[in-house]
Amino acid sequence: MIDIDRLHKSYLTPDGGVSEVLKGVSLRVPPCSITAVVGPSGAGKSTLARCISLLERPDSGSIRVNDQDLSLLSGETLRRARRSIGTVFQSSALLGRKTAAQNIALPLAYLGVVEHEIRARVGELLENVGLSHKADFYPAQLSGGQRQRIAIARALALRPTVLLADEATSGLDPQATATVLDLLRKLKEEYRLAIVLITHEMDAVRAAADAVAEIRDGAIVQAGSVRELLSRPDSLLGEQLLPLAPAAARADLLLRLSYRHDVPVANDWIGRLSQQLALRIDLLGGHVEMIDGRLAGRLQAGVSFRGERLSAGQVLDALAQLGIAAELLDSAPALQEAV
Repeated sequence: MIDIDRLHKSYLTPDGGVSEVLKGVSLRVPPCSITAVVGPSGAGKSTLARCISLLERPDSGSIRVNDQDLSLLSGETLRRARRSIGTVFQSSALLGRKTAAQNIALPLAYLGVVEHEIRARVGELLENVGLSHKADFYPAQLSGGQRQRIAIARALALRPTVLLADEATSGLDPQATATVLDLLRKLKEEYRLAIVLITHEMDAVRAAADAVAEIRDGAIVQAGSVRELLSRPDSLLGEQLLPLAPAAARADLLLRLSYRHDVPVANDWIGRLSQQLALRIDLLGGHVEMIDGRLAGRLQAGVSFRGERLSAGQVLDALAQLGIAAELLDSAPALQEAV
């Protein structure tokens, strides 16, 4: 488990000033979960990752891994504690003159683990990343996705409980990206890992993350589970995860809709609501996906009354009963007072 509390980190600038990169960041990543950290370039994502692994020491705040505050450690005690944290970067950083198996064995050999234990651990990890048949291949003989999977195996060699993946899928093609993300989801379950996924790819967040935090200008501006954020029509982070283009239509109501957690896969809410309230519902755009085994959707819809005119509140209440959260974007002038 990772528990970060009020983390601050600043650097001296060339002109002698101080640039504060992290401004009181707090984040909790439980075991057996993936939390994505997103945000624009320069927001502080990679600095946060370096602070978690204590490659950079924070100015203040605490970083607890498995209830041990790493920010209070130094010397050999810190080096031992770092073994509980594995790191994978955008570049796999494999040694070109060593085979895949030899690259995975490096951390174990450095610590003086006996040869037969190294072989057993490397064999287990190669099997878990699906590359047992590539054990004797050199990095130049592997694809980009395969190299990254070997890098993940190496990061897990010392049996860490925390894995930092800093832009680990950047530069990979879509198929290789999907393979690496599937692997991370599998490994978090098998090894009960707390994984921090630093990324700018919202597709990667939807595919792999259980939770997401957005960092801007050194502070976390929004965080929550992926499902929770997608179920809130007014969530700016949810909008980034499943963006909707601006839409306009000749309709009595213009709504932004989000599926809540309890929406069944087979749910003809459009037909049911249209018949129940004598409405015409036009879908103007949106996304509907299966995320973590549940239906997630964000939509824009135009609603026109074919019979009795209702208030916007009545329509929103009816949608809520069907598992749809709705936000009113616009309404016809005749309905403004009812809104």
